[in-house]
Amino acid sequence: MTRPVRVLSLYEGFFAGGARILHSDVVAGLARGGAQQHRVLSLTSAARRDASVQFARDDARFRRLHTAGVAVDTFDRVAGDRPLAPEDFSFEELTRAAVLFAEADVILSLKEQPLSLVVALERAGLLPDRPIAACLHRSDPAHSGPALGWLCDTAASGAVTATIACADSTSLAYARAGVAGENSWVIDNGIDTRRFRPGTRAERGRIRAGLGIPEAADVVMLAARFDAMKDPGLFLRSVAQHARRAPGAHYIVCGSGMTPANPAFLALRAESGVDAAVPLHALGLREDMPALYRAADVVALTSAYGEASPLCLAEGAASGAIPVTTDVGDAARVVQGFGLVTPRNEDAIGAAWTDALDRRAVLRAAALDARARLDRRRMIDDYRDAIAGLLMPRALAA
Repeated sequence: MTRPVRVLSLYEGFFAGGARILHSDVVAGLARGGAQQHRVLSLTSAARRDASVQFARDDARFRRLHTAGVAVDTFDRVAGDRPLAPEDFSFEELTRAAVLFAEADVILSLKEQPLSLVVALERAGLLPDRPIAACLHRSDPAHSGPALGWLCDTAASGAVTATIACADSTSLAYARAGVAGENSWVIDNGIDTRRFRPGTRAERGRIRAGLGIPEAADVVMLAARFDAMKDPGLFLRSVAQHARRAPGAHYIVCGSGMTPANPAFLALRAESGVDAAVPLHALGLREDMPALYRAADVVALTSAYGEASPLCLAEGAASGAIPVTTDVGDAARVVQGFGLVTPRNEDAIGAAWTDALDRRAVLRAAALDARARLDRRRMIDDYRDAIAGLLMPRALAA
């Protein structure tokens, strides 16, 4: 093929989340090389999150793609608590999508939720014959709701021809759930180690001063949205337990809904026993994550389910913070050699934070040594190879 390979990615919408960060990074990286031409179709132009409406055009991922020269098309819809079902699409939306599909050589679906559009196109007889890969980022398909059924149905019909999983646990979980494509890849997540890097002492001091944190304080950070999957209650109970043993420690929570403006967060804090005197910095949704990681000594993950290859652990480690995580998805494999894995109870988690802080010099050095294997360049190359693999059967048939 002498012209660039044309790739269309399907997004449910633009809102904060690790999978959207990662996929947008992949798309921007692949578009930069010139051998591929990327475009995105978002099923929504805004998202209702935490009692507010977030517009796609304001999202950091949207802006990143625009800067990289990637065209983004959106349907005039608002993402809510449930994904759009096949019957929700108008005829005008289907015909518009069919044109974009026909103009592409390969279609990538960011998670399974956008596959409702593929089901709708199939039912309407408007689905062009193109290889479609579902990019999967969960380790618990059952929590995908109806989207798991759309994935199983489109894989069974041959519309979805491949899966690209971000973790071994993801690939295995979807196979057990009955998802069988013609091809499957596991591509480990990668991060931009130029952005996520350790800070100098002066940088850490400035960042901490801006947050009201003493330079010498121990800092434990959770980067997660306010969601049952992330189990913020377990983190807060761990804070209450740890603060009793380490009264000088500070704690950072950031992510959608992790803010005093969220009444549910305030109620959970009180319920978890975190004293008002405990220095808990609830920052909400932030776009300066590299700086926050540089301010932390420990990056925590207390998720209950759903995680596959959590980006926060790699981002924190590359920035010099020690990952301490519950055993979900591939988290234990991600932090092997430089992080700690703990049972899901507050006593064990608090003790693990103390252990990590006591061993910080050795664990931090190991984390920084692992930066090369965490880098995104390997991930982008693997996606490039997978896209070529999706086109190979058609090239051979021609």
